[in-house]
Amino acid sequence: HTLPCLSVSLPLMLSSARVARCFLASRPALARRPVLSAVRSLASDSHDDFKPQRQAPDLSDEKAVLELIKQHVEEHPILLYMKGTPSAPQCGFSQQVVRILHATGVDFSSINVLEHPEIREGIKLYSDWPTIPQLYVGGEFVGGCDIVTEQFKSGDLQEMFKQQNLLTDE
Repeated sequence: HTLPCLSVSLPLMLSSARVARCFLASRPALARRPVLSAVRSLASDSHDDFKPQRQAPDLSDEKAVLELIKQHVEEHPILLYMKGTPSAPQCGFSQQVVRILHATGVDFSSINVLEHPEIREGIKLYSDWPTIPQLYVGGEFVGGCDIVTEQFKSGDLQEMFKQQNLLTDE
């Protein structure tokens, strides 16, 4: 998916089927599930003629950053603000949440906050949560790594996805 984030290119990285197969192959219980495109992304390599033609916001303005975050959160059913990308997480907590999302079989979008310091700080203000990663489902903040892990272990995360018709492999 392409985020209409004006001309700011927030790279949402597309998880490759190879990474998903490798992940699933190491987990026999999950290997029976079909390999699906797990992550939606911004196509940063798209030709300029096909990119949205909008004026870039001044991301030094806190209000503009918060508005951009709000737009992203509302447009993507499952959105993960993380350090790194799903195929190359840059912290163990982000990696843990990516693994959980892959294990549930949902499609999700992600934003690498390491490439955008203004988003990295803005997301903490937006959610009133001090750490990254941050998971949003249906426009609502779910939590960070510890909360997502607990919800996954209890089955609450899967139930949330099911109630919002976000499970892709059922």
